[in-house]
Amino acid sequence: MSAGVRLAALLIMGLALPPASAATPMDVHRDAIVVDLHVDTLLDLAAGRRSLDGAAPGGHIDLPRLRRGGVDVQVFAAFVHPREAAVGRRRLRELIAAFHRAVERHPAEIVAAGSVQEIEAAGRAGKIAAVLAVENGGDAIEGDVEQVDRLSRAGVRMMSLTWNQANLAADGALESRHGGLTPLGRRVVERMQTLGIVIDVSHLSPQAFWEVLAASRGPLVATHSNADAVQSHRRNLSDAQLRALAARGGVVGVNFYPPFLGAATLERVVAHIDHMVKVMGVDHVALGSDFDGITQVPQGLEDVSRLPNLTAALLARGYRPEEVQKILGGNALRVFRQVWGR
Repeated sequence: MSAGVRLAALLIMGLALPPASAATPMDVHRDAIVVDLHVDTLLDLAAGRRSLDGAAPGGHIDLPRLRRGGVDVQVFAAFVHPREAAVGRRRLRELIAAFHRAVERHPAEIVAAGSVQEIEAAGRAGKIAAVLAVENGGDAIEGDVEQVDRLSRAGVRMMSLTWNQANLAADGALESRHGGLTPLGRRVVERMQTLGIVIDVSHLSPQAFWEVLAASRGPLVATHSNADAVQSHRRNLSDAQLRALAARGGVVGVNFYPPFLGAATLERVVAHIDHMVKVMGVDHVALGSDFDGITQVPQGLEDVSRLPNLTAALLARGYRPEEVQKILGGNALRVFRQVWGR
């Protein structure tokens, strides 16, 4: 059975995972539905620095490396920097256009997916499913809640409210200006939930995190965050935050950025996964590499093609194949199904 057909079959069966019978780590990896919840590749694509075909050197993500890494679903973040807030909507249109151009140039290999049905269809066709997200939505919409509807129509399926700085919607991890979530932010959260857009709580200040949790229902995600108990950092999440996300059925995507990890090693990535599994349970841990948005990478995870190394490390650590496959993507897809429906 091809990887694409296997992906579709697993999804149709409600993400049932294969029995723990794979002979090698690579077999386990190939049998998994691999989902990466966050990369910043659109910045390079929009600037014309690179393309998905991998012809230009550099970066961490392109189609040849996604294939070698066994990625089935890649979430691409359209990141509007706070310095672009005054032209946030225009900048966001540029990034969304870059996403659709990149996908349309490679129709045999990758397809935009805005629903679980479309992810299933991509799998049946043997293609990578590309999901569009927005990072720093508060600046991207320039204070206009109606923009959330336009983003949904443009294919956006996930959004965070802030980056590190505070904006009109909420306080960020490195700046508290409003005391948490603003009235605008509450309206944005409400509209996202109505439209079935996944709420990403990465980059929020602690107070904003708790207020988003109180203002929402169902599973939330932290697409690219780590455990503060393993490495103290204002971008990482406390055990209380991890437990709260798990209680709501959400997931946390482990970030590969060494300053958030504590060391530039694959073993340190596993240490964060170990802690999250201990605190949250194995059903709530996912991958959110932050590739193409980070300036340093762990040894052994230098780009997306090296993801099988993580599978091997988790198996060596004692995780069962079915547990590894949940972390690699099954958990993320469960949340997509819950929030998006079909």
